[in-house]
Amino acid sequence: MRCIIARFPFELTKNGVLQSMKGVRPEQVFGESVTIGRRTYPVKQVGQVLTRQDRRDFSAGEVLRAMTQLGFTCNGLPRVAAPTRVHNPFQEASAMLGAPGTV
Repeated sequence: MRCIIARFPFELTKNGVLQSMKGVRPEQVFGESVTIGRRTYPVKQVGQVLTRQDRRDFSAGEVLRAMTQLGFTCNGLPRVAAPTRVHNPFQEASAMLGAPGTV
């Protein structure tokens, strides 16, 4: 499959990616990741190995798109739940009493 990463064309195959990542120890994952074989790699590490370019030269999205098209399992950034209101009994008691400057 032909893909463009950091404005350069690459011809990638699933077997080629598997061979390139064989023997590469995965770094700790903090963001987007790609599962190759039984290992999960940070997407930027995979991009660096495949393209032999500096990680700052390409985006994670470019590599994720290519790996998804090749059939690898890709994981995006973890979703953060919206903050919830904390129950504050003092504010509620003040509001019930009609104290000035309360919610």
